[in-house]
Amino acid sequence: MNQKQKITLWVGFFNLVFLMLFPPFDSLTVTGANALVFAGFSFVFSHSASEAINTDVLFLEMVVLLVNIGVAWLLFRDTKNVGSKRRFNVQNAILIVVAINLTVILLFPPFENVVEINSPIMSDFQGFYFIFSADPMHAIITSVLYEEVVFVLFNGALAWLFFREEKSREMTPKEQMELMRKISGKK
Repeated sequence: MNQKQKITLWVGFFNLVFLMLFPPFDSLTVTGANALVFAGFSFVFSHSASEAINTDVLFLEMVVLLVNIGVAWLLFRDTKNVGSKRRFNVQNAILIVVAINLTVILLFPPFENVVEINSPIMSDFQGFYFIFSADPMHAIITSVLYEEVVFVLFNGALAWLFFREEKSREMTPKEQMELMRKISGKK
């Protein structure tokens, strides 16, 4: 593990602690339907009795954080050739795009109208709003948020594997001698 990877782990750890200290909260709606709506982020020990931690959104935040730490870990890995400069390749670009997509997905989650929360037949999709300025009459559609995260992770993993560089392994001296014998026709 190199120095950049150690820094990545420490930054990820402190971000995880920050996520746990300031989780997303839901509060009871004003409609009287006993439904919880997104109420924002606040200190974990200072919420009111009508608020509850939104564990679905907190879990998604932690997954995105851990994926971003993994992306940074892969981007900061050591290269095998010490003398050659590290070049930016397609796999690194894919990792960066996945990290940016996951961050944008969490900053702009899908919202629905609070009145339609308890309706299993049809949800009233309102759109994607910035998480810190959402209307109190909107609730996050966590099932759609899960689908978005899984879709980005799956496609990013496929693209990362598809664009991997084929590494040729070096032949041992014994294999080189055998190849030279085959080419020259000697046994």
